[in-house]
Amino acid sequence: MKQKEKLRKGFTTGTCAQAAAKAAIIMLATKMLVKSVEVETSKGVKLNLKITGQKIGRDSAECGVIKDAGDDLDVTNGAMICAEVKYSDENGVSITGGEGVGIITKPGLALNVGEYAINPTPRKMITKEAAPYISKGKGMKIIISVPEGKKIAKRTFNPRLGIVGGISIIGTTGIVEPKSTDAYKKSLSLQLDVLKAAGYKKATLVLGYVGERFCTEVLGLKPDSMVKIGDHIGFMVSECAKKNIKKVLLIGHIGKLVKVANGQLDTNIKFGDNRISTIARYSELCGAKNEIIDEVSKQVTAEASVAILKKYRLTQPFDMIAKNAADKINEFVSNKLSVGCILLSLSGEELSAYPKRD
Repeated sequence: MKQKEKLRKGFTTGTCAQAAAKAAIIMLATKMLVKSVEVETSKGVKLNLKITGQKIGRDSAECGVIKDAGDDLDVTNGAMICAEVKYSDENGVSITGGEGVGIITKPGLALNVGEYAINPTPRKMITKEAAPYISKGKGMKIIISVPEGKKIAKRTFNPRLGIVGGISIIGTTGIVEPKSTDAYKKSLSLQLDVLKAAGYKKATLVLGYVGERFCTEVLGLKPDSMVKIGDHIGFMVSECAKKNIKKVLLIGHIGKLVKVANGQLDTNIKFGDNRISTIARYSELCGAKNEIIDEVSKQVTAEASVAILKKYRLTQPFDMIAKNAADKINEFVSNKLSVGCILLSLSGEELSAYPKRD
């Protein structure tokens, strides 16, 4: 579908925190309510953001900004990012998290374990806003919170990244581009960093819930040793090669992996759907009779084709698909990885593995 109109950009949780902090700082200094503030993002974009939830106390001030993700499919859209500001006797600016901001529990991210997940760029921009209001020998404490953050975090990748108790305050540019696929890919790549930092030498990439369940119930793998990657096989194996992860195990349903065996490294249907014809072709290469090939070709789903092959006790096509999927990935990354593949039915039954498992 062609875009009829240009997609609307939004602003990040980091920009929200920056604006809320600036407004709270001004309110603390002037004892006057602030209805909106102008902030400049790290990339020089100027925004005028509306302020809500203003409160001015004797020694503190607080307020919030409602996150607007534009046309991006962002689960934090509509969340209120709050800042509370207090003067401090300690020099400089202290930035910490409050309710709904996650805490780092695993290495591999941009912050240390035990720190609140307020990323470096938002910290830098908040500090910049505070600097003009700090007198010599004094400091300022800024607490960022997200009232609905703990609830929202359940719909993010944070639990897999080892960020617990809330969302992350993020944003390198301060602006949300309406490209949710790119944001998703960045999250997947980050999970590889966490996996490496945890000491895992092999990346287990599962395509969906079927593969995830197989890993935990059959292989006995820990959740933090695998990454659920959806359709983005080519992107993720390239990331593994870039990050010097030498071993990759790809696990998923035959309906996806047969596309990989056919050379399709992004398995989204918009890039093609030759599942049935490819299964039929492999069946022919393995010596299946014409009537079996015809029966396979008439099926609508890969799962139905599996049932036909199993009925005739033909397992060789499964072996060929698993091997060729691994071969196509190796070809894609110029043999920089040692790749294995496990082919599953929808029920989680192992149809084949390459190399063969003991």
